[in-house]
Amino acid sequence: MTIQVQSERVNPLTPEQIKQYHEDGFIIIKNGCSDDLIDAFNSHIHAIRSSESMPEWAKPRKGGAVVDDKDRFSLRLFNPHLHDGFSLQMMKLPVVRGALAQVLGDEAAGVQSMYFYKEPGSPGQAAHQDYYYIKNDPNTLTAAWVAMEYTNEENGCLYVIPGSQKLGVLPHGDVKNLQEHEAWTHEVEGIDLSKEIPVILDKGDILIFDSNLIHSSTRNRSNRWRRSYVCHYIRHDSTIEREDLKKKISLV
Repeated sequence: MTIQVQSERVNPLTPEQIKQYHEDGFIIIKNGCSDDLIDAFNSHIHAIRSSESMPEWAKPRKGGAVVDDKDRFSLRLFNPHLHDGFSLQMMKLPVVRGALAQVLGDEAAGVQSMYFYKEPGSPGQAAHQDYYYIKNDPNTLTAAWVAMEYTNEENGCLYVIPGSQKLGVLPHGDVKNLQEHEAWTHEVEGIDLSKEIPVILDKGDILIFDSNLIHSSTRNRSNRWRRSYVCHYIRHDSTIEREDLKKKISLV
């Protein structure tokens, strides 16, 4: 018996939304994931990190025989799609595949995934452009940020500067506010950050945004978590510079 894979592509964005994306550098797909799917994925990731026999790829710090309990649900899970079938399928969501094809003009391929916990009290990331970290040619890098729960200013939502993707790649330097942001990242320079606006997302909403869109996040000042699953994609004919991200994942 031959099993035929369904490859018909959906087109979730209206012409008005596509126009808005190219103007603002981002678009929100409301209810892109059902609550049931989000709950199942959160539980799945929790089970992986809870396990006493946690696989090496899932460990917060590589190479350690003992996992520090404080790291289990704080440090991000990097590239789970390379090892875990559920994470891979979440990268290949049909609604994301369709939206990416609409804004990029052709099929996209996945290159990176990250599951963020962002527990209460944890810092955010300073304003930056994703292209700075993931260079590709031609630049078609695009992110899909799936809210694993309600996300607002209190628990450290993303902030964006609409239209800033049109500025091109800007220089990045040291992070200035270490009380608010992680120290290991870099911060975009020469931009008025007062223009940032918060991106409020309900559980299951998906934020699609351009790699040159300036965005940041703040410290989680609530008693709630701010879990998210963030994947990066390029158009299938683009090439990634980083060796660790060269594997392209077909979304078909």
